[in-house]
Amino acid sequence: MRKRIVESGNISASVRLEDRKLKARRGVVKAVSRSGKSIRDPLWSTIRLDPLAVRIVDTPQFQRLRYIRQLGLVHLVYPGATHTRFEHALGVYHLARRAIARLKDSERAGDQTVWRGCRLIPYAALVHDIGHYPLSHALEELPGQLVPHDHESAGRRFLEATELGAALGELGEGSVGAIHDLLSGRSDLPLGGLVNGGLDMDKMEYLRRDAFYCGVPYGEIDVDRLLAGLVPLPDPRSGRYEVGVREKAAAPLESLLFAKYQMFRNVYWHHAVRAATCLYKRIVEEAIETELLTPAELVGPTDEELLHRIERRARNRGGRREGRLARRWLPALRHRRLPRRALELTAADLEGLGRASPSFSDLGRKRLLEDELAEDLGLEAGEAMIDFPANEAMFQLDFLVERNDGDVQRLGRAGMPGVLDLPRLARSLHATARVLRIFTLERRSIEPDKALDRLVG
Repeated sequence: MRKRIVESGNISASVRLEDRKLKARRGVVKAVSRSGKSIRDPLWSTIRLDPLAVRIVDTPQFQRLRYIRQLGLVHLVYPGATHTRFEHALGVYHLARRAIARLKDSERAGDQTVWRGCRLIPYAALVHDIGHYPLSHALEELPGQLVPHDHESAGRRFLEATELGAALGELGEGSVGAIHDLLSGRSDLPLGGLVNGGLDMDKMEYLRRDAFYCGVPYGEIDVDRLLAGLVPLPDPRSGRYEVGVREKAAAPLESLLFAKYQMFRNVYWHHAVRAATCLYKRIVEEAIETELLTPAELVGPTDEELLHRIERRARNRGGRREGRLARRWLPALRHRRLPRRALELTAADLEGLGRASPSFSDLGRKRLLEDELAEDLGLEAGEAMIDFPANEAMFQLDFLVERNDGDVQRLGRAGMPGVLDLPRLARSLHATARVLRIFTLERRSIEPDKALDRLVG
């Protein structure tokens, strides 16, 4: 309403009253924020927020994260996994502050070039998930023509929103742009790797938190020793400082790598989790193809808001595809009537069959194959789903290492044989964790050779 009044040139008393209310709310937030706040957390015990962090947390943009589940649909398999992006973001902020304190204790703390833009790092860590899509990372698996941006890029509109933008503005002119660069990995700040990089705090936090709430023993990372191994290091080529690690931290780095592998294999890529994820993606694809949703509407709603919006619009419009969404697919997701495995092949199975790993990067080709499979199996179009998840960045290992003799080297694709041979191991683990599956909304089975003739041939 306010926008229409302003555009018409009639600035009414109601608009002025709205402005006064907004200023009053800001004044209350500022008053509360002067003293900071302590928050009890089941993972890190006590998280202390400084006054500016309190103001950021109290904005509507940050409070939205209370209603975005950290693990999307994983709670359908692990019932305890109902934790949200809200508490995860607080944890990343907490670890970022701990990491900075540790780095300041190092012998290189006297080099002031290391601390350029340091003040921004904890707040960038705090808002790193601010633009996250509903139900975790599932929508990021959709092709670019359906999903407008990755969640880091989408976060810019939240950073520039009135309340959050005003809070971040206290960091100085240009702070919103600088924080957005940190989130998207484009920043040249020396400590930017704590927010987005091979040693960022996000990985350490989510692995510990996800394992804790799922009730599995896979995320036990030695965070204290990892943080103790952090050190600002000069790049041997450019001379610019960045976050690195001492060689003695090799063991906790390996524990992080294996924790990630175990979590992907047993939690994130669990067959029932992937079945629910495939159904959710198919619901969103169908909603966009039938113009119940626009891609832009995927940025902003909470988990339940998005599902409710699709259901309400599908029921209001009617039509065969819309009716299938409202009466069959959405109830199946809500009531955990998940698609069944008609075929499951591991990397070893594919190798044993003498077949190359199929690629499904072309959405049009993938949908054509799925509809052909559905027809072969006596199902409606859209009710056979091919799933072959990939995440090449899941073992991102690009950072500087200080050897025991003081030499600084970059851990690249070749690794450091005998010391940190992680990249080669990471590629092997990624291949092992991937499983090719075909899900069907009704129980069916498919012969592997017959399916692969269609998928690969």
